[in-house]
Amino acid sequence: MPEMQTPKWTEIEHLPEWDEEFYDVYTAKKYGKWLMLKTLKPEYRDNPVFKDMLEKEFDVRYNLAHPNIVMINDFEEVPGLGMCIITDDVYGDSLRKLLDKGEIDEDILNKVIHQLVEAMEYIQVNHIVHHPITPDRIIFTEKIHNLKVIDVGFDQKNCLSEADMSQDIYNFGEILNALLDALNVENAHLRAVAKKCMNEDPEKRYHDIQDLKMALDNRTNNRLYIIIIAFLSIMIIALAWLNSSYSPKGKDEPKTEKTETSTIMLNHDDIGEKIFNA
Repeated sequence: MPEMQTPKWTEIEHLPEWDEEFYDVYTAKKYGKWLMLKTLKPEYRDNPVFKDMLEKEFDVRYNLAHPNIVMINDFEEVPGLGMCIITDDVYGDSLRKLLDKGEIDEDILNKVIHQLVEAMEYIQVNHIVHHPITPDRIIFTEKIHNLKVIDVGFDQKNCLSEADMSQDIYNFGEILNALLDALNVENAHLRAVAKKCMNEDPEKRYHDIQDLKMALDNRTNNRLYIIIIAFLSIMIIALAWLNSSYSPKGKDEPKTEKTETSTIMLNHDDIGEKIFNA
């Protein structure tokens, strides 16, 4: 008796809550392994414009590799569905669903603060043009609540505009604010971060993802302090040299120890006054 072969595609199931404007999303098994399928809605499947759009999304996303972004495995014909983008199985609940069900906890908040921001930075570094990052596009997997961003990228440019990057920060602020509301625990620091992200004036938001990460970690930019310390160090070295026997002035006009000390103290007072008055 010939050996029975395992069917390639089995248990194909439509997931209406995951559907997008032009796409339907399915879960299925390929040779027994769970995957997810993204394909054009039936009314668009024979339209060359939409077929090119699906293929372009595959091309843009195929080389992306980040633990918090849904990875694409293949692009192939699936019986009854047409050409499909094949992704890892990330079956679970969207952040929107968790918010609606009141199932937000500190673990979800921490993952959004760290993992979502890392995913956003990766998207921006790779200049991926993407749909707005919203609670509907953030999935927490069913068993261990891994954070995954779905529907990432439909084009790639040489660089993203400042407006696009600033919009990401604004959208993150809205997500953070919604989580803080759901937890019903006031965190003044995180609330202030969310408020700055959502400022209507883009110039008053965080300049980039790095600034946002520093703010979330409650760190400040130390560049100004480093500059001041470096300036003081240089001035002290210069003053010490000018008042030493090696400087031209020191050789021509030897000074007493008392005069040298007074001069250095006077110069230190002058420098301090200039810095604090700056």
